Amino acid sequence: MIILGISAYYHDSAACILKDGEIIYSLHEERLTRIKHDKDFPREALKLGLSKYSINFDDIDHIVFFDKPFLKFERLLETYVFYSPFLGYESFKKSIPIWIKEKIFQKDLIIKELNEILKNPGKKRINEKLIFSEHHLSHAASAFFASNFNESAIITMDGVGEWATTTFGVGKNNKIKILNEIKYPHSLGLLYSAFTYFLGFEVNSGEYKLMGLAPFGKAKYFNLIINKVINVKEDGSFILNQDYFNYSVGLTMTNKKFSELFGIKKREPSEKIDQNHMDLAASIQKVLEYVIIKICKHVKNITKMKNLCLSGGVALNCVANFKIGLEKIFENIWVQPASGDAGSSIGSAMYVYYHILNKERNLKNEDRMKGCYLGNNYSNVEIEKILNKFDIKYTSMSDDKISKIISKEISEGKIIGWLQGKSEFGPRALGARSILADPRPVDMQKKLNLKIKFRESFRPFAPSIMSEHQKNWFDSFNLNQYMSFVSKTKDFKMNEEYRYNGFKSLDYIQSKIKAVTHVDGTSRVQTVYKNLNPKFHNLIEDFYKITGIPLLINTSFNVRGEPIVETPEHALKCFLGTELDYLVMENFVIKKEEQNKNLITAKYSINFKPD
Repeated sequence: MIILGISAYYHDSAACILKDGEIIYSLHEERLTRIKHDKDFPREALKLGLSKYSINFDDIDHIVFFDKPFLKFERLLETYVFYSPFLGYESFKKSIPIWIKEKIFQKDLIIKELNEILKNPGKKRINEKLIFSEHHLSHAASAFFASNFNESAIITMDGVGEWATTTFGVGKNNKIKILNEIKYPHSLGLLYSAFTYFLGFEVNSGEYKLMGLAPFGKAKYFNLIINKVINVKEDGSFILNQDYFNYSVGLTMTNKKFSELFGIKKREPSEKIDQNHMDLAASIQKVLEYVIIKICKHVKNITKMKNLCLSGGVALNCVANFKIGLEKIFENIWVQPASGDAGSSIGSAMYVYYHILNKERNLKNEDRMKGCYLGNNYSNVEIEKILNKFDIKYTSMSDDKISKIISKEISEGKIIGWLQGKSEFGPRALGARSILADPRPVDMQKKLNLKIKFRESFRPFAPSIMSEHQKNWFDSFNLNQYMSFVSKTKDFKMNEEYRYNGFKSLDYIQSKIKAVTHVDGTSRVQTVYKNLNPKFHNLIEDFYKITGIPLLINTSFNVRGEPIVETPEHALKCFLGTELDYLVMENFVIKKEEQNKNLITAKYSINFKPD
């Protein structure tokens, strides 16, 4: 049985192919179109997947869309009616024509797209196979059915689906039941995004920056937020004071009262980040953790489950996930690594397969995400053709030789672009489309941010560590192959007088792995298992033999403002436009200094102004 799952039209569109309950393919549309957070119908991702597995229309049993557009339209209209006639006209004038023209007829749009991609089987035949899931059910299913839990509590948290912003329920065997929900406009995702916006970062993209900024500050606005902005009940339910927000009726996330409350002007992206911004980031991060812990305790009390599954965009906050683990509310926690809307393409397909069609779950020890290596891969033959096409000088080597040579180069300070096997699904590079470097040098963190990634200098990097060594280097309540949690670095030290000294505090971190240790002594760890990614594990192992350090810096293979690279062409462009020293694609090693100087460009650095 083949089921297509589709997420589209809001942000991070994606496509999934489910075969007999197994994910055989999942890909973000942005990876092919090169439009970050691409929201359009995932036509390129679908075309590639269908071609790769030789699937035609008659092979497909069901096509599932991840939410219900009419319920979203209902929420939009009711919101405008509630605030009319005094507020919301400008937003209404901008959004309603789009809904009337396009989104209210979204089913027709979806059928039209599918008809073209599937080579004209006809609208009627497509309609017979098309199913619409609900947004938070898709989130819940993406977490529970992809986990290896037979039963579990499930919590989903995001900006907003149709109406729900937060839900909890239970999953047992092949069924999911949602027990309660919090509805729009009260939303943890929108609360966090409002502060993201206010601090000058992009909504639905800059939340990672806010989380990374928080450890530089003190949570001195915590009580003000709790007393004025959000009313939190003992069971974790909450109400947002809409006097401070503009997202329901305006074209911005916050309003003038928000700025007056904190005595801070909204920061523009080009403006310097000061201590007030850091303190505000620390405060909202602490508020988020405070509310989530209350929700988890309530859910535990109601469901009595020992396991917890998390999904929705808020579940990508790996610091909050770590705090849940520290509280020991649940024995086991599993976070859907593609917790945002893209992962709902998987969830919607799985919901139909298991819950609707009542298919049996055959649980194994591993989860169903397969390390997130669910995208496309490229053969040596394909890669060699591309290298020859662009007149790239390269050397072909065995896996073993590449591992030994590249690990030595990394130990000597070289920075590597790494493209191996199937691309990762989700927002994080996990050793298939990665930039790799030595975690020891004191200047490596800044060098990677400013000269390779072209992004803010304070942004932390993740360590990828061999599974057998993780407990020696990090205090972790569980192993973590998806970077879903931070962990405490065991050898971290910092003199307290330098702790809150702005970005300069990075200079005072004491650790053997300083470049992957943040100012609060945490690291967003990836546990690397040999059976899941043997090439990556072997590279780290060879680096360990040279240095005694069983981990590497692993950051996504892209630059600021671009999606992670997908194809060899994307990797070459990034390699030639940055200060990467080597590019390794399958069994080919490309050295920067051997290339034609006319191919090497500094185009990525044009107009870049780091904060």
